[in-house]
Amino acid sequence: MTIANILRGKGSQVVSVGPEEDAAAIARTLAQHRIGAVLVRDPQGGVLGIVSERDIVRALAGQQEGISRLRADQLMTRVLHTVTPETPITTALSMVTDRRVRHLPVLDAGGALAGMISIGDLVKARIAEAEQEASDLRNFVTSGG
Repeated sequence: MTIANILRGKGSQVVSVGPEEDAAAIARTLAQHRIGAVLVRDPQGGVLGIVSERDIVRALAGQQEGISRLRADQLMTRVLHTVTPETPITTALSMVTDRRVRHLPVLDAGGALAGMISIGDLVKARIAEAEQEASDLRNFVTSGG
């Protein structure tokens, strides 16, 4: 199973903010959409970085006052770990584990944004895959092979 399978069910819509959005507006966007991260995109749609709940918490811990006025381009993580629609789910799970991230932007072969997946999406897909494999094995054994 690949990332494309997840995107077929989830869709390719990605919530994003501009680099000038402040932390308070970003927090409202995260809460409104019930998500843990947003991409930061320039006016032409180019991906500049990602702001996650973790980024906001780190800023809050390091800068006690004025956090709500910090801009996305000050909060964002600039180094993005990305996948393609063809990336196997197991590879993406290894990436989020090894790199300690929770969200992976999905870029198509041309480098255009094709969606974003979370660790929750990956775990859900892997469980469904394991359940299907177990069902297939049960059917094979009970049918006599």
